[in-house]
Amino acid sequence: MRIVTNQKKSYLYGLSAVFLWSTVASAFKITLQYFSPVQLLFYSVLFSLIILFLIILKDKKLQLLFSYTKSDYIKLAILGIINPFLYYLILFRAYDLLPAQVAQPINYTWALTLSYMSFFILKQKLTIYDFIAGIICYVGILIISTHGDIFTFSFSSAFGVFLAFSSTILWSLYWIYNIKLDVDQVISLFVSFLSGFISIFFYMLLFSISFDANLNGILGSVYIGCFEMGITYILWLNAMKLTGSSSKIANLIFISPFLSLFFIDLLVGEQILVSTLIGLVLIIIGLLIQQKKDKKTL
Repeated sequence: MRIVTNQKKSYLYGLSAVFLWSTVASAFKITLQYFSPVQLLFYSVLFSLIILFLIILKDKKLQLLFSYTKSDYIKLAILGIINPFLYYLILFRAYDLLPAQVAQPINYTWALTLSYMSFFILKQKLTIYDFIAGIICYVGILIISTHGDIFTFSFSSAFGVFLAFSSTILWSLYWIYNIKLDVDQVISLFVSFLSGFISIFFYMLLFSISFDANLNGILGSVYIGCFEMGITYILWLNAMKLTGSSSKIANLIFISPFLSLFFIDLLVGEQILVSTLIGLVLIIIGLLIQQKKDKKTL
């Protein structure tokens, strides 16, 4: 079957996804003023489930939703415990403890973590570029996390930094095991999120966490559920599907962290530090090095 490409539409979808993703760090910080990380997770996943189900109906995939094996559903349910339950619970807690300009760049290094996790789990080879990228990225993170005071190792929240790092491991685990399943991406996301939602619900019951909600928290959760966990992911899939060059679209993602800092300054009111910009530039350089096509294997 011939694959139809439309580069203009692909860029439109890709840039739309990047723009929306650039706003979510600010949305996290703002909504966490009204909700605890667990409450934010509960309502965000609830609204993302609604969005994903509507997309399934729109794409006429309802029958497909019930067409997989019992083994597939069990695996997706387990993945749902990783993401969204554990991943976002830890990520939201990291944002609760750290300035957004610190949490966001650390979380952005998931691509590097994915390479290292793939080495241990999938036995994929690491390259010299992976190691160089790692050194550069983690120096950038150290600069951001210590606000440039790298020799004192003085973190605004060492536990928050640990959680932000941990979120990249969980995200990588989710995608490593997700790609092993031959399941439609939207269906996979919906079933995983349904499992995650059930996990969050019982977690809140177990620890007597209130389901009470206020309007500001709900509005923030709707935004995050739609544009972090739902619609934006579909936009990105469409961008990759329509492009004639996946690398051109993939590179658009490097716009996101810088645009995100603009929104953090504008909407959250955090003064963006010079150390944050220096560290972020190093992280981007590291990730670009990792993407080099002519890789030398060690």
